[in-house]
Amino acid sequence: MKSRECFIYCGKKAAVVSYPLEIAPGAAVRDVASPAPVEYSAAVDAYLARAALSAASTRVYRVSLIGWAWPLVGRPTPRGADRRRATPPLVPLALLDGPGTGERLSAALAERAAHTDARTVNRELSALRSAAGWWRDQGWVTGDPTAGLRHLPLAAVSVPLRPAQVTDLFGLPVRLREQAFWRLLYDSGAPAAQVLALDANGLDLSLHQVRPRPGAGSRAGIQWQEPTSQILRWLLSGRTWGPVFLTDRRAPARTPAADVCALTGQARMSYRRAAEIFAALTRPLDPVGRGWTLHQLSAAAAPRARPGRRAD
Repeated sequence: MKSRECFIYCGKKAAVVSYPLEIAPGAAVRDVASPAPVEYSAAVDAYLARAALSAASTRVYRVSLIGWAWPLVGRPTPRGADRRRATPPLVPLALLDGPGTGERLSAALAERAAHTDARTVNRELSALRSAAGWWRDQGWVTGDPTAGLRHLPLAAVSVPLRPAQVTDLFGLPVRLREQAFWRLLYDSGAPAAQVLALDANGLDLSLHQVRPRPGAGSRAGIQWQEPTSQILRWLLSGRTWGPVFLTDRRAPARTPAADVCALTGQARMSYRRAAEIFAALTRPLDPVGRGWTLHQLSAAAAPRARPGRRAD
């Protein structure tokens, strides 16, 4: 039987081994553009290493892509913070071309949609589809495991929260960070990503607005109500620098300095994490049990008068 040498990756090292060409009846042998990693997570790392992404975006994409490892082997994906801390299963990359993979991913997509907002689910699906396309270009896989998967409709995501729902929301016993973030979203109607990008030295708490600065862009128009300024004062506790909204843990290595609190070493809260927390905490309030989205909260501010603006 003929054989061919190939590279087998174990972590970051590669070993040359021989394997038979006739692995299965009718099997076709084809040359690949570069040595293919054996393990799925190694392929994820290779894809992200070549993507033009910031350090923060790379972390988000890696969590999204690694999250598919569990359903690929028929196991439930951990939720919330457990998902980021869990050690993913070892998954052969070749499994993406295996029978039943599409069905497993489809079931995982439906399960994820039942507990997470549509925007997050669609982002995670897009990440897998993009990575799978790059792996096909490298010759590492032959098919598209996402071929039968479709993005979720966003119509329900755009429905603003009703006044009664907002009242229920602010009645939840949540942390000061969430109270400040949610009230700032509701008062301003600004996109969550812009609010999360705010720094402490950019807030004018006496005038209840973002300080006008050159290059501030749309963030310069963010305004809020006086009670929200008081909550922000309690949250910051005199801190006048660094991100306003911080995670609970220290920032990973190579996090940009602008996204780290110099005093505590904590990282800026990401949109993904903020959306997960909001959905989890509002799930008991949602009749369908999915939880609400940050976009729904921001959109609820649209019909109301904003600080410094005239109501229509």
